Amino acid sequence: MSSPTMFVMFMILASFFLLSISAHFTPCSEPFLNVSQRKNFTYCKKLTTLEAEFAWRINNEQQIEILFGTRLHTGFGWLAWGVNPGEMPQMVGTRAMIGIWNSDGSTFITTYNITSDTKMGCKLKPEKMDEKVQNEVGFHNMSMEIINELDYFAIQARVILPPAAYNISKLNHVWQIGDEAEGTEPKMHAKTLQNVDSTETINLWARDEAHHVGEHENYLRTVHGILNIVGWGTLLPSGVIIARYFKYPLENFHDWRIPLHVSCQIIGYILGTSGWILGLVLGNLSKFYIFKTHRLYSIFIFTFTTLQMLALRLKPEEDDEYRKFWNMYHHFLGYALLAVISINIFHGINILKPNDTWRQAYIGILISLGAIVTVLEIYTWTKFKRSPKPTASAQAGISATGLEVPQPRP
Repeated sequence: MSSPTMFVMFMILASFFLLSISAHFTPCSEPFLNVSQRKNFTYCKKLTTLEAEFAWRINNEQQIEILFGTRLHTGFGWLAWGVNPGEMPQMVGTRAMIGIWNSDGSTFITTYNITSDTKMGCKLKPEKMDEKVQNEVGFHNMSMEIINELDYFAIQARVILPPAAYNISKLNHVWQIGDEAEGTEPKMHAKTLQNVDSTETINLWARDEAHHVGEHENYLRTVHGILNIVGWGTLLPSGVIIARYFKYPLENFHDWRIPLHVSCQIIGYILGTSGWILGLVLGNLSKFYIFKTHRLYSIFIFTFTTLQMLALRLKPEEDDEYRKFWNMYHHFLGYALLAVISINIFHGINILKPNDTWRQAYIGILISLGAIVTVLEIYTWTKFKRSPKPTASAQAGISATGLEVPQPRP
Protein backbone atom coordinates (compact mmCIF):
# COMPACT_ATOMS: atom_id res chain seq x y z
CA MET A 1 0.00 0.00 0.00
CA SER A 2 1.35 3.45 -0.93
CA SER A 3 2.33 6.00 1.71
CA PRO A 4 -0.48 8.47 0.82
CA THR A 5 -3.07 5.68 1.09
CA MET A 6 -1.71 4.52 4.45
CA PHE A 7 -1.75 8.08 5.77
CA VAL A 8 -5.36 8.66 4.70
CA MET A 9 -6.54 5.36 6.18
CA PHE A 10 -4.74 6.14 9.44
CA MET A 11 -6.44 9.54 9.65
CA ILE A 12 -9.87 8.04 9.04
CA LEU A 13 -9.41 5.28 11.62
CA ALA A 14 -8.12 7.83 14.15
CA SER A 15 -11.16 10.02 13.47
CA PHE A 16 -13.54 7.09 14.00
CA PHE A 17 -11.80 6.22 17.27
CA LEU A 18 -12.06 9.77 18.57
CA LEU A 19 -15.69 9.95 17.52
CA SER A 20 -16.52 6.75 19.37
CA ILE A 21 -14.97 8.18 22.53
CA SER A 22 -16.61 11.60 22.26
CA ALA A 23 -19.99 10.03 21.46
CA HIS A 24 -19.86 8.04 24.72
CA PHE A 25 -20.01 10.95 27.11
CA THR A 26 -19.34 14.68 27.01
CA PRO A 27 -19.03 16.46 30.35
CA CYS A 28 -20.75 19.80 30.75
CA SER A 29 -18.87 23.06 30.48
CA GLU A 30 -17.05 24.45 33.51
CA PRO A 31 -19.39 27.47 33.96
CA PHE A 32 -22.50 25.27 33.83
CA LEU A 33 -20.83 22.79 36.20
CA ASN A 34 -20.12 25.63 38.66
CA VAL A 35 -23.75 26.76 38.50
CA SER A 36 -25.05 23.22 39.02
CA GLN A 37 -22.72 22.66 41.98
CA ARG A 38 -23.88 25.90 43.60
CA LYS A 39 -27.41 24.53 43.31
CA ASN A 40 -26.30 21.19 44.81
CA PHE A 41 -26.86 19.10 41.67
CA THR A 42 -24.96 15.80 41.63
CA TYR A 43 -24.62 15.04 37.91
CA CYS A 44 -24.03 17.22 34.89
CA LYS A 45 -23.58 16.54 31.15
CA LYS A 46 -23.77 18.13 27.74
CA LEU A 47 -26.69 16.93 25.68
CA THR A 48 -26.22 15.84 22.10
CA THR A 49 -28.03 18.70 20.34
CA LEU A 50 -28.96 22.40 20.54
CA GLU A 51 -25.84 23.22 22.63
CA ALA A 52 -27.90 22.17 25.64
CA GLU A 53 -26.62 21.14 29.07
CA PHE A 54 -28.39 19.13 31.73
CA ALA A 55 -27.84 18.70 35.47
CA TRP A 56 -29.77 16.58 37.96
CA ARG A 57 -29.94 15.24 41.49
CA ILE A 58 -31.72 12.06 42.54
CA ASN A 59 -33.76 12.45 45.74
CA ASN A 60 -35.20 8.94 45.50
CA GLU A 61 -36.39 6.45 42.88
CA GLN A 62 -39.42 8.58 42.03
CA GLN A 63 -38.16 12.12 42.64
CA ILE A 64 -35.44 14.07 40.85
CA GLU A 65 -34.31 17.69 40.64
CA ILE A 66 -33.34 18.92 37.17
CA LEU A 67 -31.69 21.97 35.61
CA PHE A 68 -31.79 22.42 31.84
CA GLY A 69 -30.12 25.27 29.99
CA THR A 70 -29.06 26.44 26.53
CA ARG A 71 -28.85 29.58 24.41
CA LEU A 72 -31.76 31.39 22.81
CA HIS A 73 -29.84 33.20 20.11
CA THR A 74 -32.55 35.81 19.53
CA GLY A 75 -32.66 36.75 23.22
CA PHE A 76 -36.23 35.51 23.61
CA GLY A 77 -38.32 32.47 22.75
CA TRP A 78 -38.85 29.28 24.75
CA LEU A 79 -37.10 26.17 25.98
CA ALA A 80 -38.61 22.90 27.12
CA TRP A 81 -37.65 19.74 28.95
CA GLY A 82 -39.82 16.70 29.54
CA VAL A 83 -40.14 12.96 29.96
CA ASN A 84 -41.95 10.36 27.88
CA PRO A 85 -43.44 7.16 29.34
CA GLY A 86 -43.44 5.35 25.99
CA GLU A 87 -40.97 2.81 24.71
CA MET A 88 -39.02 5.44 22.77
CA PRO A 89 -38.08 9.02 23.65
CA GLN A 90 -40.06 11.16 21.24
CA MET A 91 -41.97 14.40 21.15
CA VAL A 92 -45.48 12.93 21.00
CA GLY A 93 -46.54 11.76 24.47
CA THR A 94 -44.00 13.90 26.33
CA ARG A 95 -44.98 15.58 29.59
CA ALA A 96 -42.98 18.78 29.54
CA MET A 97 -42.36 22.01 31.32
CA ILE A 98 -41.80 25.00 29.06
CA GLY A 99 -40.30 28.35 30.00
CA ILE A 100 -41.23 31.28 27.76
CA TRP A 101 -39.39 34.58 27.38
CA ASN A 102 -41.58 36.96 25.36
CA SER A 103 -40.14 39.78 23.28
CA ASP A 104 -41.92 42.34 25.51
CA GLY A 105 -39.91 41.12 28.51
CA SER A 106 -42.65 39.05 30.15
CA THR A 107 -41.95 35.46 31.22
CA PHE A 108 -44.06 32.38 31.81
CA ILE A 109 -43.42 28.78 32.86
CA THR A 110 -45.84 25.89 33.21
CA THR A 111 -46.52 22.32 32.07
CA TYR A 112 -47.74 21.01 28.73
CA ASN A 113 -48.83 17.63 27.36
CA ILE A 114 -47.37 17.16 23.88
CA THR A 115 -49.80 15.22 21.70
CA SER A 116 -49.98 14.21 18.04
CA ASP A 117 -52.16 17.31 17.48
CA THR A 118 -49.16 19.43 18.42
CA LYS A 119 -47.07 17.69 15.79
CA MET A 120 -49.76 18.50 13.22
CA GLY A 121 -49.38 22.21 14.04
CA CYS A 122 -52.27 22.74 16.44
CA LYS A 123 -51.93 25.27 19.25
CA LEU A 124 -50.05 24.03 22.31
CA LYS A 125 -51.93 25.03 25.45
CA PRO A 126 -50.85 24.73 29.09
CA GLU A 127 -52.10 21.66 30.93
CA LYS A 128 -51.90 21.19 34.67
CA MET A 129 -50.34 17.91 35.77
CA ASP A 130 -50.94 16.14 39.05
CA GLU A 131 -48.87 13.17 40.16
CA LYS A 132 -51.89 11.95 42.14
CA VAL A 133 -53.45 11.00 38.82
CA GLN A 134 -52.40 7.51 37.73
CA ASN A 135 -49.12 7.50 35.78
CA GLU A 136 -49.01 11.29 35.62
CA VAL A 137 -45.85 13.32 36.16
CA GLY A 138 -45.64 16.08 38.72
CA PHE A 139 -43.58 19.26 38.20
CA HIS A 140 -42.94 21.35 41.32
CA ASN A 141 -40.86 24.42 42.23
CA MET A 142 -40.55 25.39 38.58
CA SER A 143 -38.35 28.41 37.95
CA MET A 144 -36.59 30.26 35.11
CA GLU A 145 -33.34 32.19 35.05
CA ILE A 146 -30.59 33.53 32.83
CA ILE A 147 -27.08 32.19 33.50
CA ASN A 148 -24.98 35.22 32.65
CA GLU A 149 -21.65 33.37 32.62
CA LEU A 150 -22.85 31.34 29.62
CA ASP A 151 -25.55 33.60 28.21
CA TYR A 152 -27.84 30.64 28.87
CA PHE A 153 -31.55 30.56 29.52
CA ALA A 154 -32.40 27.85 32.04
CA ILE A 155 -35.38 26.14 33.65
CA GLN A 156 -35.39 24.17 36.87
CA ALA A 157 -37.88 21.94 38.70
CA ARG A 158 -38.50 19.04 41.05
CA VAL A 159 -40.00 16.18 39.04
CA ILE A 160 -42.15 13.41 40.55
CA LEU A 161 -42.09 10.25 38.42
CA PRO A 162 -44.78 7.57 38.94
CA PRO A 163 -43.00 4.20 39.35
CA ALA A 164 -45.43 2.34 37.11
CA ALA A 165 -44.56 4.39 34.02
CA TYR A 166 -41.02 5.67 34.59
CA ASN A 167 -37.67 4.19 35.55
CA ILE A 168 -34.81 6.59 36.30
CA SER A 169 -32.27 3.98 35.19
CA LYS A 170 -33.89 4.08 31.73
CA LEU A 171 -35.58 7.45 31.44
CA ASN A 172 -36.79 8.82 28.12
CA HIS A 173 -36.24 12.58 28.16
CA VAL A 174 -36.79 15.20 25.48
CA TRP A 175 -35.59 18.79 25.17
CA GLN A 176 -36.36 21.56 22.71
CA ILE A 177 -36.05 25.29 21.98
CA GLY A 178 -38.01 27.72 19.82
CA ASP A 179 -37.63 31.30 18.67
CA GLU A 180 -41.25 32.41 18.85
CA ALA A 181 -43.97 32.49 21.47
CA GLU A 182 -47.27 34.30 21.90
CA GLY A 183 -48.21 34.80 25.53
CA THR A 184 -48.44 31.28 26.96
CA GLU A 185 -48.29 29.56 23.57
CA PRO A 186 -44.89 28.38 22.28
CA LYS A 187 -44.81 28.42 18.48
CA MET A 188 -43.46 25.57 16.36
CA HIS A 189 -39.71 25.05 16.63
CA ALA A 190 -37.36 24.86 13.64
CA LYS A 191 -37.14 21.57 11.75
CA THR A 192 -33.37 21.18 11.62
CA LEU A 193 -31.56 17.95 12.47
CA GLN A 194 -30.65 19.42 15.85
CA ASN A 195 -34.32 20.00 16.72
CA VAL A 196 -35.54 16.65 15.43
CA ASP A 197 -32.80 14.67 17.21
CA SER A 198 -33.18 16.24 20.66
CA THR A 199 -34.21 13.04 22.49
CA GLU A 200 -32.37 10.50 24.58
CA THR A 201 -32.75 7.52 26.88
CA ILE A 202 -30.58 8.06 29.95
CA ASN A 203 -29.58 6.18 33.08
CA LEU A 204 -29.66 8.89 35.74
CA TRP A 205 -27.60 6.74 38.09
CA ALA A 206 -24.74 6.68 35.56
CA ARG A 207 -24.45 9.89 33.56
CA ASP A 208 -22.34 8.29 30.81
CA GLU A 209 -24.99 5.69 29.98
CA ALA A 210 -27.27 7.40 27.49
CA HIS A 211 -28.66 6.15 24.23
CA HIS A 212 -29.41 8.97 21.84
CA VAL A 213 -32.32 8.26 19.51
CA GLY A 214 -30.89 8.25 16.01
CA GLU A 215 -27.45 7.72 17.55
CA HIS A 216 -26.32 5.45 14.72
CA GLU A 217 -27.67 7.87 12.13
CA ASN A 218 -25.88 10.70 13.88
CA TYR A 219 -22.64 8.71 13.85
CA LEU A 220 -23.10 7.95 10.13
CA ARG A 221 -23.67 11.65 9.43
CA THR A 222 -20.36 12.43 11.10
CA VAL A 223 -18.57 9.75 9.08
CA HIS A 224 -20.29 11.09 5.95
CA GLY A 225 -18.96 14.57 6.70
CA ILE A 226 -15.41 13.39 7.41
CA LEU A 227 -15.23 11.31 4.24
CA ASN A 228 -16.44 14.20 2.09
CA ILE A 229 -14.15 16.77 3.70
CA VAL A 230 -11.09 14.51 3.35
CA GLY A 231 -12.00 13.09 -0.07
CA TRP A 232 -13.75 15.84 -2.02
CA GLY A 233 -12.54 18.80 0.02
CA THR A 234 -8.86 18.04 0.66
CA LEU A 235 -7.39 15.34 -1.60
CA LEU A 236 -9.00 16.48 -4.87
CA PRO A 237 -7.72 20.09 -4.60
CA SER A 238 -4.34 18.75 -3.48
CA GLY A 239 -4.19 16.69 -6.66
CA VAL A 240 -5.00 19.78 -8.72
CA ILE A 241 -2.17 21.72 -7.04
CA ILE A 242 0.26 18.89 -7.78
CA ALA A 243 -0.78 18.72 -11.43
CA ARG A 244 -0.41 22.47 -11.92
CA TYR A 245 2.87 23.21 -10.14
CA PHE A 246 4.95 20.01 -10.29
CA LYS A 247 5.53 20.56 -14.01
CA TYR A 248 6.55 24.19 -13.74
CA PRO A 249 8.04 25.79 -11.67
CA LEU A 250 8.78 22.69 -9.51
CA GLU A 251 10.47 20.77 -12.32
CA ASN A 252 12.54 18.78 -9.82
CA PHE A 253 9.35 16.98 -8.83
CA HIS A 254 8.28 16.35 -12.41
CA ASP A 255 8.77 12.57 -12.12
CA TRP A 256 6.44 12.55 -9.10
CA ARG A 257 3.80 14.71 -10.73
CA ILE A 258 1.61 12.15 -12.47
CA PRO A 259 1.80 9.39 -9.78
CA LEU A 260 0.97 11.84 -6.96
CA HIS A 261 -1.75 13.57 -8.96
CA VAL A 262 -3.41 10.29 -9.89
CA SER A 263 -3.05 8.91 -6.33
CA CYS A 264 -4.67 11.98 -4.77
CA GLN A 265 -7.52 11.94 -7.28
CA ILE A 266 -8.19 8.21 -6.97
CA ILE A 267 -8.08 8.14 -3.16
CA GLY A 268 -10.09 11.36 -2.96
CA TYR A 269 -12.65 9.94 -5.39
CA ILE A 270 -12.97 6.68 -3.44
CA LEU A 271 -13.43 8.47 -0.11
CA GLY A 272 -15.77 11.09 -1.58
CA THR A 273 -17.87 8.45 -3.34
CA SER A 274 -18.06 6.44 -0.11
CA GLY A 275 -19.31 9.57 1.66
CA TRP A 276 -21.78 10.21 -1.16
CA ILE A 277 -23.20 6.66 -0.97
CA LEU A 278 -23.47 7.02 2.81
CA GLY A 279 -25.37 10.27 2.21
CA LEU A 280 -27.85 8.42 -0.02
CA VAL A 281 -28.35 5.82 2.73
CA LEU A 282 -28.97 8.58 5.28
CA GLY A 283 -31.41 10.23 2.90
CA ASN A 284 -33.40 6.99 2.68
CA LEU A 285 -33.42 6.70 6.48
CA SER A 286 -34.74 10.23 6.80
CA LYS A 287 -38.51 10.33 7.21
CA PHE A 288 -38.98 13.89 8.35
CA TYR A 289 -36.55 16.03 6.38
CA ILE A 290 -35.07 16.26 2.89
CA PHE A 291 -32.25 18.65 2.05
CA LYS A 292 -32.84 19.18 -1.67
CA THR A 293 -30.07 21.72 -2.30
CA HIS A 294 -27.45 19.59 -0.56
CA ARG A 295 -28.61 16.52 -2.47
CA LEU A 296 -28.53 18.29 -5.87
CA TYR A 297 -25.03 19.63 -5.21
CA SER A 298 -23.91 16.13 -4.19
CA ILE A 299 -25.30 14.52 -7.35
CA PHE A 300 -23.59 17.21 -9.46
CA ILE A 301 -20.26 16.62 -7.68
CA PHE A 302 -20.39 12.82 -7.99
CA THR A 303 -21.50 12.88 -11.64
CA PHE A 304 -18.90 15.30 -12.94
CA THR A 305 -16.09 14.03 -10.72
CA THR A 306 -16.75 10.58 -12.19
CA LEU A 307 -16.52 12.18 -15.63
CA GLN A 308 -13.21 13.77 -14.64
CA MET A 309 -11.89 10.40 -13.47
CA LEU A 310 -12.55 8.93 -16.90
CA ALA A 311 -9.60 11.05 -18.07
CA LEU A 312 -7.38 8.26 -16.77
CA ARG A 313 -8.42 6.22 -19.83
CA LEU A 314 -10.23 8.48 -22.27
CA LYS A 315 -8.10 11.60 -22.63
CA PRO A 316 -6.74 12.31 -26.15
CA GLU A 317 -3.09 11.66 -26.93
CA GLU A 318 -0.56 14.53 -26.85
CA ASP A 319 -0.46 14.80 -30.64
CA ASP A 320 -4.25 14.71 -31.04
CA GLU A 321 -5.61 17.94 -32.54
CA TYR A 322 -8.47 17.92 -30.01
CA ARG A 323 -6.14 17.67 -27.00
CA LYS A 324 -6.06 21.44 -26.37
CA PHE A 325 -9.87 21.61 -26.31
CA TRP A 326 -10.00 18.64 -23.97
CA ASN A 327 -7.46 20.35 -21.69
CA MET A 328 -9.62 23.48 -21.56
CA TYR A 329 -12.73 21.47 -20.67
CA HIS A 330 -10.88 19.31 -18.12
CA HIS A 331 -9.34 22.30 -16.33
CA PHE A 332 -12.50 24.43 -16.34
CA LEU A 333 -14.69 21.59 -15.03
CA GLY A 334 -12.10 20.73 -12.39
CA TYR A 335 -11.98 24.27 -10.99
CA ALA A 336 -15.79 24.55 -11.12
CA LEU A 337 -16.08 21.29 -9.16
CA LEU A 338 -13.72 22.57 -6.46
CA ALA A 339 -15.93 25.64 -6.00
CA VAL A 340 -19.14 23.58 -5.78
CA ILE A 341 -17.48 21.12 -3.39
CA SER A 342 -16.52 23.92 -0.98
CA ILE A 343 -20.02 25.38 -1.11
CA ASN A 344 -21.63 22.01 -0.45
CA ILE A 345 -19.31 21.15 2.45
CA PHE A 346 -20.25 24.40 4.18
CA HIS A 347 -23.89 23.66 3.37
CA GLY A 348 -23.54 20.23 4.98
CA ILE A 349 -21.93 21.74 8.08
CA ASN A 350 -24.87 24.16 8.34
CA ILE A 351 -27.25 21.19 8.21
CA LEU A 352 -25.44 19.14 10.85
CA LYS A 353 -24.71 22.17 13.04
CA PRO A 354 -21.90 20.44 14.97
CA ASN A 355 -19.57 22.40 17.21
CA ASP A 356 -17.44 25.14 15.64
CA THR A 357 -14.46 22.79 15.33
CA TRP A 358 -15.83 21.42 12.06
CA ARG A 359 -16.18 24.79 10.38
CA GLN A 360 -12.86 26.01 11.77
CA ALA A 361 -11.07 22.85 10.62
CA TYR A 362 -12.37 23.12 7.07
CA ILE A 363 -11.66 26.84 6.91
CA GLY A 364 -8.13 25.97 8.08
CA ILE A 365 -7.81 23.44 5.24
CA LEU A 366 -8.96 26.01 2.69
CA ILE A 367 -6.60 28.67 4.07
CA SER A 368 -3.68 26.21 3.96
CA LEU A 369 -4.43 25.20 0.37
CA GLY A 370 -4.94 28.83 -0.61
CA ALA A 371 -1.63 29.84 0.99
CA ILE A 372 0.21 27.06 -0.87
CA VAL A 373 -1.35 28.10 -4.18
CA THR A 374 -0.53 31.79 -3.55
CA VAL A 375 3.14 31.07 -2.74
CA LEU A 376 3.55 28.75 -5.72
CA GLU A 377 1.79 31.16 -8.08
CA ILE A 378 4.04 34.05 -7.00
CA TYR A 379 7.09 31.81 -7.36
CA THR A 380 5.88 30.72 -10.81
CA TRP A 381 5.56 34.24 -12.15
CA THR A 382 8.78 35.41 -10.50
CA LYS A 383 10.71 32.53 -12.06
CA PHE A 384 9.02 33.10 -15.42
CA LYS A 385 9.84 36.82 -15.45
CA ARG A 386 13.48 36.17 -14.50
CA SER A 387 13.98 33.43 -17.08
CA PRO A 388 16.18 34.38 -20.10
CA LYS A 389 14.37 35.92 -23.04
CA PRO A 390 14.01 33.34 -25.81
CA THR A 391 15.79 33.94 -29.11
CA ALA A 392 13.87 34.52 -32.33
CA SER A 393 14.30 30.89 -33.35
CA ALA A 394 13.24 29.73 -29.90
CA GLN A 395 10.16 31.95 -30.09
CA ALA A 396 9.26 30.10 -33.24
CA GLY A 397 9.66 26.94 -31.20
CA ILE A 398 12.44 25.64 -33.44
CA SER A 399 16.12 25.17 -32.66
CA ALA A 400 18.98 25.34 -35.18
CA THR A 401 18.67 21.58 -35.63
CA GLY A 402 14.95 21.84 -36.34
CA LEU A 403 13.87 20.25 -33.03
CA GLU A 404 11.15 21.75 -30.87
CA VAL A 405 12.48 23.79 -27.96
CA PRO A 406 10.53 23.41 -24.71
CA GLN A 407 9.54 26.75 -23.23
CA PRO A 408 8.65 27.44 -19.61
CA ARG A 409 5.04 28.39 -19.04
CA PRO A 410 3.42 29.80 -15.93
